[in-house]
Amino acid sequence: MKFISALLKQFFFWMFLFATTRLIFYVYYWGILNQDGIPISEMLLSFWYAIPLDISTACYILAFPFVLSVIQNFYVSKWLNRTSFYYNIIVIVIYVLISTTEIGIYEEWKTKLQFKALNYLSHPAEIYNSAETSTFFIMLALIITESIFFIWIYNRIIYQPISSQKKKLVFGLFYLIIGSGLLFVGIRGGISEIPITQSKSYFSKHNFINLTSVNSGYSLLISTIENYKFRNKNPFDFYSLSSANARVKRLHRVDKDTTINILSKEQPNIVILILESWSADLIESLGGRAGITPEFAKLENEGLLFTNFYVSGNRSEQSMTSIFAGFPSTPITAISHNLDKIIYLPSFTKQMINEGYSTSYYFGGELMYGGINSFISVNGFERVKEGNDFDVALPRGKLGLHDEYLFNEQLKELNSESQPFLSVVFTLSTHSPYDQPMEDVIGWADTKTQNNYLNSAYYTDKSLGNYFSEAKKMRWYKNTLFLIVADHSHDTYNHWPVHKKEYRRVPMLFFGDVLKEEFRGTQMDRISSQTDIPVTLLQQLGLNALEFTWSRNLFNPTTPEFAFYESDDGVGWITPDGYFVYSNRTGDLMEITLNNQIKDSVIMDGKSYLQVLFQQFMDY
Repeated sequence: MKFISALLKQFFFWMFLFATTRLIFYVYYWGILNQDGIPISEMLLSFWYAIPLDISTACYILAFPFVLSVIQNFYVSKWLNRTSFYYNIIVIVIYVLISTTEIGIYEEWKTKLQFKALNYLSHPAEIYNSAETSTFFIMLALIITESIFFIWIYNRIIYQPISSQKKKLVFGLFYLIIGSGLLFVGIRGGISEIPITQSKSYFSKHNFINLTSVNSGYSLLISTIENYKFRNKNPFDFYSLSSANARVKRLHRVDKDTTINILSKEQPNIVILILESWSADLIESLGGRAGITPEFAKLENEGLLFTNFYVSGNRSEQSMTSIFAGFPSTPITAISHNLDKIIYLPSFTKQMINEGYSTSYYFGGELMYGGINSFISVNGFERVKEGNDFDVALPRGKLGLHDEYLFNEQLKELNSESQPFLSVVFTLSTHSPYDQPMEDVIGWADTKTQNNYLNSAYYTDKSLGNYFSEAKKMRWYKNTLFLIVADHSHDTYNHWPVHKKEYRRVPMLFFGDVLKEEFRGTQMDRISSQTDIPVTLLQQLGLNALEFTWSRNLFNPTTPEFAFYESDDGVGWITPDGYFVYSNRTGDLMEITLNNQIKDSVIMDGKSYLQVLFQQFMDY
């Protein structure tokens, strides 16, 4: 009976650990419960709805100790006891690390820890720099405290070594058969025809509650399994590939190869300013609160603003492949993490080099984070300057050079750059920990983090205003097109759920003296995406853009309007008639505003797009 009691004690220990880490998550984010008006009853109910996945996860963990106990029924040894003991200690620490990491990333990412995030763990220094110092040490303290607490409980109360005893063949076989069956049923989530999935824990209209209900270890395990599964099979295999391809081909049809030319120069310099984490909610003309980005508002009066512009991903590395390769973001993993695949992407940079452009890329931090450095290198930028390449005397924050100094460095060096040139600046002051070097001017947001974010946006906006004041003095300015665009969005005072289209909406502005007079101070309302940038720019320059198959010319009025974004291992799809969000994880629509007459066809368009996109990702 020792075998059975030992495993039962371990099972209830893991259920206790799962519930405790979930409670710690709720305590840490207690403000969200109040802020979103979530009743305490829903929080308590989540512990009930979490039980099936928790049982499944516990059974996964118990599989190895169970095998050891079966062996010990016939052969008892101290090393088998030690193996079982240390196995459980290691799993305790790993689970605590996973659950605590989720606490650290939730405020920024609004999601569970997924396989994609594991790529960041290879750069612990960058993780530290990306977090507020206090947050980092709180997480570290939680990891240490929880690990010690659970290990102490396991060692003092749960651990039950098996000592020598009589070998019982019949009992051993019975124990093996019954135990294996119970573990299998537990892992599978019961004996029903359909095995358990993460959607089992979804019951609330509040995604915060649903995500917290899902077992953290189970979620990461499934994400990892899915990541390896798609090496041989597309996880988004919704329709026949020929049918899906036909729909995607129709979505990218060009009825008339024409373009509205907005430029007065044939071969202008191009400067792309990529603004870290700029949501549309920062821009008053896009529906945001007044006073956050007043300098951007001034630039709008002289530029062409895109008012329905969306990002296809939610991480910086995803934006780079969209902007410079026209490749949409994929769920599960980012293509920039796959060095064997990025070499096959088309390159806007290389095409500009072939046209005689010199190229440069400026970033105040470290580009290794998220694999950006490898992509930028493969994409062909001739000169790349990042954090350690700048004068050490320049003022910095935890992540690197503050935006105003980064802007100044680029302006100074462009004076000696041969024309025409393509130059990129990627800002960082609006990234956590928001340690911009100025006094706060905004204090009306509902949390300290929100105020920090808004003040960092105000600082970058002020730096942007100074940047253009200085740029206008440069000899190359009158022959330069500036493109200002966000890399991705961010949680704002509106607290949009991350899957909603409002969360994915960001600003994009064309600016400069090379804009024709009739386009200055105007807006373009057509639905558009980051992935459309390469073809749009190339067509303005009269250059071939055929290799950018996922990108459209936004100034060709005959091309269809839509925007795609990856969401919750699924697809977000925006059209002039409405939009939908489909979660492949749960198999359900998370959002839909389409009328019944067109919804089936539009849903097939969006899901076909994701299917074909991911198939191409796999085939690279």
